Amino acid sequence: MLAAYHAALPRIQNLLPQRIVAMQLQGQVVLITGASAGIGREIANRFAREGAKLVLAARSEDRLQQISDELTAAGTDVLVVRTDVSDPNDLSQLVEKTLERFQKIDVLINNAGVDCFQHFEHVEMDEILQTIETNLTGTILLTRLVVPHMLLKSRGTIINMASTAGKQCPGFASVYGATKAGLIGFTQGLRSEYLGRGITATAVCPGFTTDGGIYDRMVEATGKTTPFALGGTSATTVANAVLKAVRTGPPEMLVNWPPVRPAMVLKEMFPRLGEMLANAVSRKFVKRVADANAADSVLR
Repeated sequence: MLAAYHAALPRIQNLLPQRIVAMQLQGQVVLITGASAGIGREIANRFAREGAKLVLAARSEDRLQQISDELTAAGTDVLVVRTDVSDPNDLSQLVEKTLERFQKIDVLINNAGVDCFQHFEHVEMDEILQTIETNLTGTILLTRLVVPHMLLKSRGTIINMASTAGKQCPGFASVYGATKAGLIGFTQGLRSEYLGRGITATAVCPGFTTDGGIYDRMVEATGKTTPFALGGTSATTVANAVLKAVRTGPPEMLVNWPPVRPAMVLKEMFPRLGEMLANAVSRKFVKRVADANAADSVLR
């Protein structure tokens, strides 16, 4: 029996999830989309402190350049590439310019995203398409462009910025939640497909996040913060979680306080009860956001 166990152990180890334990980021090339503000900016700052070489991509070249100037002055090697992730041509140029400058991509952080918190019957068709193309399609296409180059090195890490809305979508956020759920599924598929080939992927799922992101705009629009039971997190905490994910390679990380995983487990065991609790905690707040967005749309 013991001999059979030892004989099978190498095959079992090959089936275990890829982990990058205590990965040294000094000199590693890290590509970050949505890097001009909020979570993306904090991720850039956090990885710069680890000695990584950074590729910063976003639609606002001015803000990217400001961040680049600050990081370069502190000794970080930075490449700025103005990129609209919903444009496939921009994505191709982003990868080409990165490889031209650094010859490799070690870590891809798909962070770019837009929100869509509205009454569904009022969402314009163009906004639905833009949300899907930015949050989901752009991530899939960019990852498709990067993975072949990671395979050449037999090593790479992909971080997809999902959301707790992808685990339990609140009302008035159906399009947004659908894209984030799609990112979680995409991450799961990547992990299975590239198991044992040196590439790992993690879905990072923050709650409502302060410090220059979607949540701050929601609070400004409504004058209300999230209920305590719903909680939230900060861009700094999310950036630290991303760094940990790159080093340890878990399937997903839920980043929120108070912790929401027990509620997620309860939802899977008792779907109707889980739905009732989720509505009780989140529906009123998100509806306020949708109402505020609708009023703002009328004023415009």
